[in-house]
Amino acid sequence: MTEKQNKKNVPVQALLVPKHILKIGSTLNRLSPFLASRFAARLFLTPFSYKMPEREKRMFDNSKRELIKIPAIRREVMIYTYGNSDKKILLAHGWSGTGTQLAMLAAKLLEHGYSTVSFDAPAHGHSPGKRTMMPHFIETILHLYNSHGPFEAAVGHSLGGMSLLKATSDGLPINKLVIIGTANSVTAITQNFAKNMQLSKEVSVLLKQYFDKKFGEDLDAYSGAVSAEGVTIPTLVVHDKHDVDVHHSCAYEIADKLKKGTLLLTENLGHRKILGDENVIKDITSFIME
Repeated sequence: MTEKQNKKNVPVQALLVPKHILKIGSTLNRLSPFLASRFAARLFLTPFSYKMPEREKRMFDNSKRELIKIPAIRREVMIYTYGNSDKKILLAHGWSGTGTQLAMLAAKLLEHGYSTVSFDAPAHGHSPGKRTMMPHFIETILHLYNSHGPFEAAVGHSLGGMSLLKATSDGLPINKLVIIGTANSVTAITQNFAKNMQLSKEVSVLLKQYFDKKFGEDLDAYSGAVSAEGVTIPTLVVHDKHDVDVHHSCAYEIADKLKKGTLLLTENLGHRKILGDENVIKDITSFIME
């Protein structure tokens, strides 16, 4: 197996973390799982930064960009409005993504007369800050409906999809929803994170307990399938069978709880390549236009 094939089978999270961070985590894990969990919490809340891919630059250059404040979280976020149509679609990126991550889908929607509104979540892209978490995504989505909506539909990738499920369950008034590569369980997310950081299961348990206490609630209430029970609009669940970042079993678990869910499974596209696949983009666009 080539080095490229090996990397394809490793979660991006595990590939990007610097070796010295893994070493610090491993040392803390041996000395004190409690301290290791606090160290992991800071890492968990800190997104990685990327150089903008060439395929996203056209959307970035041709969008109206504005930095706005979200009062509920007292944070500023960068907003992108791409196109001028009154038929608007809200786009929500995943962890460590940006508001232009769904650029190829946005371009196709533009061809069909839709404009898109997207955002860099706090601490992502051109939004200030160092750390953030899912509730910040949700509050940004809800604020954007009032400031830049209404939206006919919304599309979310990974954590963006989970955030949209929760926001829609809580009453976000859209007609259709598309989620791509979206995880189900918050507990599973913390377990996978600890595993990718080469930390023990005990650390993952302490990590989840810390977040529950920090936010004053059991964060499993934000899990995809839990939110899906309250989503009554037509929802397209897109997932790749070879996604090593979020196992495709999550798609079945979420779709099973949706009242009007449609499942679209792909192969050999993984967690991010799926966002630029022509057939996937065509299927999503058709679903929104139906």
